[in-house]
Amino acid sequence: MDLVIIGAGGHGRVVLDILQSAGKHHVVGFLDANASLAGKTLGGVPVLGQINLLPRLKSQKVRAAVVAIGDNPTRLSYAKTLQEQGLELPGAIHPSAVIASSAKIGPNVVIAAGAVVAPETQLGPSVIINHGALVDHECVIEEGVHVCPGAAVAGRVRIGSSAFIGLGSRIIQCLSIGSSAIIGAGAVVISDVPDDATVVGVPARVIRTQSGLKPEICAV
Repeated sequence: MDLVIIGAGGHGRVVLDILQSAGKHHVVGFLDANASLAGKTLGGVPVLGQINLLPRLKSQKVRAAVVAIGDNPTRLSYAKTLQEQGLELPGAIHPSAVIASSAKIGPNVVIAAGAVVAPETQLGPSVIINHGALVDHECVIEEGVHVCPGAAVAGRVRIGSSAFIGLGSRIIQCLSIGSSAIIGAGAVVISDVPDDATVVGVPARVIRTQSGLKPEICAV
């Protein structure tokens, strides 16, 4: 199937490598909001222009796309637009990733090289499970979450939409991570994290909440 990659940045290059390694789809080109990239070639694939080219590409039998944008809300927004335009969003799964047969994977999901997705895990739309990340059994990962390289999520964890699980972080079993929460690189999370909170450290502690203030200031 012919498809385009939306986003010609670093994540777009990762997605291109995944698709080329898997060999299931033919990448026609990149589309990117940065007009200055048009005409350039990345990994042997041209940057065709901006997303307004999609109607013309559809007329040329392009039926699918992968949204390869690192920012979680932006990725979700583009994916919604593409679905409304009738494009398929098959996602991209590297052949070296280990995925349990009972895992459920939504549209536009990217699973990079060396990642592990364990039994009965659910990955919502536009989730990224990056290089070498581990998501253990019965986790629920809601739409737009990014699990960064080397992160490990233990069993039965629920991660809310658009959360960001930082590089090499660890989340123990049976916790709840709120929507749009940020888990800092290397953090070890041993308790639930509320919506919109940022946590860092070992063990992880909240340093920012939705109001932008530290929790001890908010409590005064």
